[in-house]
Amino acid sequence: TALTEVRGVLESEGVTTQMFWVGNQPVAGCTACGYCDRHDRCVVDDDQVNHLLDTPFDALVVGSPVYYGAASGQVTSFLNRLFFSGSERFEGRFGAAVVSCRRAGATATFDQLNKYFLIANMPVVPSQYWNMVHGNSPAQVQQDLEGMQTMRTLGHNLAWMLRMKAAGKDAAIAPPVREPRVSTNFIR
Repeated sequence: TALTEVRGVLESEGVTTQMFWVGNQPVAGCTACGYCDRHDRCVVDDDQVNHLLDTPFDALVVGSPVYYGAASGQVTSFLNRLFFSGSERFEGRFGAAVVSCRRAGATATFDQLNKYFLIANMPVVPSQYWNMVHGNSPAQVQQDLEGMQTMRTLGHNLAWMLRMKAAGKDAAIAPPVREPRVSTNFIR
């Protein structure tokens, strides 16, 4: 319900969207096998992660219900594989997390999802409050007037940021140059 509200605003502002559902089927977790480093694809060929890696996009809005104070297992497994397989590809694209919960755990889940964007050097799209809705059913979520307004604000902000990025590109404003990655292990 929350993602549909964001999508409606984006489409009303001329932004093409595509919904990609991962929670309606089992999702294998990442085993950090390194296959993706050599092949730019995930070794698990389940038409989920590799499909999104092959899909061009300017922004990624990820939504999850709250299960035990965290994103669902399917979303977590999907994002672990997606970002392990290609976080460098997402640099400069926009990211936004949307969380739906019955009562509690939303802020922890929101924080969990945003960390994927931040580690991939993706600007995170703001709203007027944390991007969460409350309710135990779609009808209850629709009654969360502040939450639904937050979703619409998120959609408007994302559409604006996409236009700003396009204007910057048209004006030949180059994105920041990324330094070569330095990895530090704290055990010496």
